[in-house]
Amino acid sequence: MKKALLIIDIQNEYFAGGRKTLAGAEAASENAKLVLENCRREGIPVIHIQHINNREGATSFLPESAGIDIHKNVKPLEGEKVIIKHWPNSFRETGLLEYLQSLEIRELIICGMMTHICIDTTVRVANDFKFINLLIGDACATLDLQIKDKKTDAEDVQNAFLAALNGSFATVVTTGEYLNKEYLN
Repeated sequence: MKKALLIIDIQNEYFAGGRKTLAGAEAASENAKLVLENCRREGIPVIHIQHINNREGATSFLPESAGIDIHKNVKPLEGEKVIIKHWPNSFRETGLLEYLQSLEIRELIICGMMTHICIDTTVRVANDFKFINLLIGDACATLDLQIKDKKTDAEDVQNAFLAALNGSFATVVTTGEYLNKEYLN
């Protein structure tokens, strides 16, 4: 079965100095780099998803800002596909589905940023399109969330979303499990 690596929104905006710094962004990007290097060695197609916010009043991921640049740890090589999106769903108003279909891809290896929005949405939609999803949980990052006076720490947000996706929408593994192919057992 043909597979591809989907790296979602690992962009400067999420790192120190960016406008939406995530908890664990650096560690997640280092894990994503290991997965990326492995996929490149194995000849697995790599697709970088880059978020650019074109909505009026936007304060982050602004066109022509340094925040939209793909982070140095997962910088695309010449020939690697980069798909620009404007919504949390990597399939919405992009050519992602058509591109995957043109390569006859059926399995996606997914990592990136923000677990509770863009990763969650894209994994669920990919499942709707009948892709088999392998989500590298420790190659994803998120942030603290708050509703009214109740705060949820990023670690709890991360665990809750990964747990919700695991089984029904994806198989969630660690970078080590992926690299050692332990998920195949």
